[in-house]
Amino acid sequence: MSADAIINHYRKHAAAWADARGDHLGERAWLDSFRALLPASATVLDLGCGSGLPIARYLMTQGCAVTGVDSSPELIALFAQNLPNADAHVADMRRLDLGRTFDGVIAWDSFFHLAPDDQRRMFAIFAEHVAPIGALMFTSGPEAGEVIGEFGGDPLYHASLAPEEYRALLANNGLAVVAHVANDPECGGHTVWLAQRTKAIAPQR
Repeated sequence: MSADAIINHYRKHAAAWADARGDHLGERAWLDSFRALLPASATVLDLGCGSGLPIARYLMTQGCAVTGVDSSPELIALFAQNLPNADAHVADMRRLDLGRTFDGVIAWDSFFHLAPDDQRRMFAIFAEHVAPIGALMFTSGPEAGEVIGEFGGDPLYHASLAPEEYRALLANNGLAVVAHVANDPECGGHTVWLAQRTKAIAPQR
C-alpha cells in the first residue's frame, strides 16, 4: 500500500476518523513525560496532527505553542477549527522542511504509516526540527514487520522497524532514548519511544 494511498485514506475518512478518535486522552502519562523534558513555554511540532483533538489541545493547555502538520487538508481544516490559535500546515512529513526547530516533536499514530525506508529517512527530518536539548516522541510497532489494518471498510497500512534499528537511528541523529515501552498496557497497547537530543549534528537525508 503506497504512502499516497494512506494520504487519500485520511482525506476520505477525515470526519469519521476524528469522530472515532474522540476526546479520550489515554496518552496523558506519555504526554506528561514528554512535556517534562520541555521548557516552560515550549514550541511543539505535531506530525500527523489530525484534528488536533485531544493531543494538540492537551499540549496547549500545558502551555505549549503547537504547530500541526498533516497531509490531509480535511484534517488540517478540522485542526484549524478546533484550535484556531495554533499554526497548521498541509504537508507530507517525508518532505518536511519548515526551516526552524521546535522544543518538542511528536508523531503519535502517524509515523508508523510510512514504509520502512521512509521511516529510516524520517530520522534526519526529525533531527532537523528538534532544538538543542529538545525531545522527540513517536509510536511504532513492537517489532519489525508490516500489517494491514482496516478503517471505514478500507485497508490501512502500518509498518515498523526492529527496536534495535530505531535505537541506532536515534543515536545516529543525536537523540538518546529516555523511555521506551512496547505494547504499553497503560496506553492502549501502544509502543512508544521518547528521546532527547544529546548533541548537535548535521543529519544527512
